[in-house]
Amino acid sequence: MRSMSDVTDAASILRAGGLVAFPTETVYGLGADATNVAAVEKIFRAKGRPSTNPLIVHVADESVARRYAADWPETATTLARHFWPGPLTLVLPKRSSIVDLVTAGRGTVGLRAPNHPLTLRLLQQFDGPLAGPSANRSNHLSPTTAQHVRDDLGNAFDLILDGGPCEIGIESTVLDLTTNPPTILRPGGTSRDQIEQQIGPIQILSGSVLAETAAVSPGQHALHYAPKAAAFRFEAEQAKEIIRQYANQKEPVAIVLLSPVTSPSPKVKSMSTDPVEYARTLYSTLREFDYQKVETIYIEMPPNSPAWAAVRDRIKRATQCLSASRR
Repeated sequence: MRSMSDVTDAASILRAGGLVAFPTETVYGLGADATNVAAVEKIFRAKGRPSTNPLIVHVADESVARRYAADWPETATTLARHFWPGPLTLVLPKRSSIVDLVTAGRGTVGLRAPNHPLTLRLLQQFDGPLAGPSANRSNHLSPTTAQHVRDDLGNAFDLILDGGPCEIGIESTVLDLTTNPPTILRPGGTSRDQIEQQIGPIQILSGSVLAETAAVSPGQHALHYAPKAAAFRFEAEQAKEIIRQYANQKEPVAIVLLSPVTSPSPKVKSMSTDPVEYARTLYSTLREFDYQKVETIYIEMPPNSPAWAAVRDRIKRATQCLSASRR
């Protein structure tokens, strides 16, 4: 765990236009001053990120968020006071101080206060908006440890604050408050039910945005959060057949299961049937396969239920449908 002196150094680096990798409860972020064009450009270069994919902006609390939102409705107050700090990003009209590159040229910005003590201290010292996408190469698996950041980005940043493994393991929920009703653009660590308990009915955006189209939120492009290996998803009823076909192959293959199918093959990985624990270990499990130079991964889809919405979204964006690939 980094000390307070490191946090002070990190805040100074950000003010000078540098890049700092930082922990959150969801995944590690790669941060730069969201009001500094040159600093934000460094994020896109380091990640190889297309300019059509916007960045979430991290703030210390509601009072800082209000400085950078051109409109702050009562629903934002309710949600921020109930869920911040935490895994909920609110999309609101932006002020001109947030550079256009942060928002893919759109007039809205995603704001959130992350629930990690180290980064909250950094944000309090920095006292500004911290643009912070996941600290990985574009479209690759998001990092949930400091070592993952180093593996992906090498020395492309000025400092990393090591806050240990991320508690949640997948990204925040992104909620667009500029629509009526509000719209979940990306499911994540805060559920639809939790949000609706506070502000009433909301809707969920389905499908993907074309890669060349400016997205309102990160995580809307079809390919995202993907391992290096070719990855395919299948349904629970296909599990026995998948094991029969692939578990004994000589090729470097991995099979990720949720169903209670047993296999003596070391290529078969059983995941937790608890959606919270599954989410926490999903990216690290897939990264381990990359480290092992697995060439093909077959992933069983979890149940189509609200509790699994965020996990299913990430698996869909990381994989192809196995049945479609055989057509």
